[in-house]
Amino acid sequence: MKTALLISTYNWHEALELVLLSVIRQTVAPDEIIIADDGSDNRTKSLIDSYRTKYKVPIIHEWIEDLGFRRTTILNKAIAKSKADYIIQVDGDCFLHQNFIKDHLNNVKENLYLYGTRVKIKQDYVPQTLKSKNINIRFFQKGIKKRPRLLRIPFLANFYSAESTISPKLRGCNLSFWRNDFIAVNGYNENLKGWGREDSELIIRFHNNNISGKRLKFCAIVFHLDHNEESRDNFNINDKLQNDTIKNKVKRCKNGLDKYL
Repeated sequence: MKTALLISTYNWHEALELVLLSVIRQTVAPDEIIIADDGSDNRTKSLIDSYRTKYKVPIIHEWIEDLGFRRTTILNKAIAKSKADYIIQVDGDCFLHQNFIKDHLNNVKENLYLYGTRVKIKQDYVPQTLKSKNINIRFFQKGIKKRPRLLRIPFLANFYSAESTISPKLRGCNLSFWRNDFIAVNGYNENLKGWGREDSELIIRFHNNNISGKRLKFCAIVFHLDHNEESRDNFNINDKLQNDTIKNKVKRCKNGLDKYL
């Protein structure tokens, strides 16, 4: 089984560097790294190019023009480029615990997607974290929110079972799935423009396609660099599209991945 680590980013190369540093120290490496870039400037490209020699695995940098928040489009295009069987997806403002990839892979099963938790670095502490490039987060250090989520006890993760409905705790910044399952639902729905519901609408179609979900607790930890929220101007439109997916039990979106395959 080949694994891809998928990192979505937009114009925050300092945060992306922490993610890339955290990938270097993984106890289990991915087979490929894909950076889904929603229109960043050349600083992000220069950073990625500088890290290509630091990895033994290829880095794919998929970029689209900056025409506003188009996360669904760039993620579809990035996954279309992947040659992996299994996708582990994170955001470019979330760096990884050293056993992050290992924990996801230890829980992989057929007809199952996985979603994990995030520890938050409080916004006031983010500048210093970026400046120091400190990715060794300790339990008692200052500036941590959701501190109990720092506990990694993989044995306890075994007590969480598969779920037949979507969880309100699901976040796209810590998510993994089979690429073939993603293809079967035609990927992200590109009718969802702007921030909101893009991950949950995808996962609802997974469930409509008999793909269950499992929460990864006490393992698969990411550290989120807190920041100002994205504009929610399109949220109500996206919410209506998601409600239509629920009501009509949609298994496959029309405006999705297939145009890039």
